[in-house]
Amino acid sequence: MNNATGHATRAGIGLGSAIAVAISWSVNKSIVWAIIHGIFSWFYVIYYAITRPGGISG
Repeated sequence: MNNATGHATRAGIGLGSAIAVAISWSVNKSIVWAIIHGIFSWFYVIYYAITRPGGISG
């Protein structure tokens, strides 16, 4: 893996975790759930977007 791809991958994982933790905290106000959702990162973000009214389509 080249250096640029490695940096992009790590940035994506970090961004996904940050978004998941922020969403989880705003919904649940629980540190435990925020940690769990941070581990699942992009999976939780996509799940949240699909299951909310308006979802991905706005």
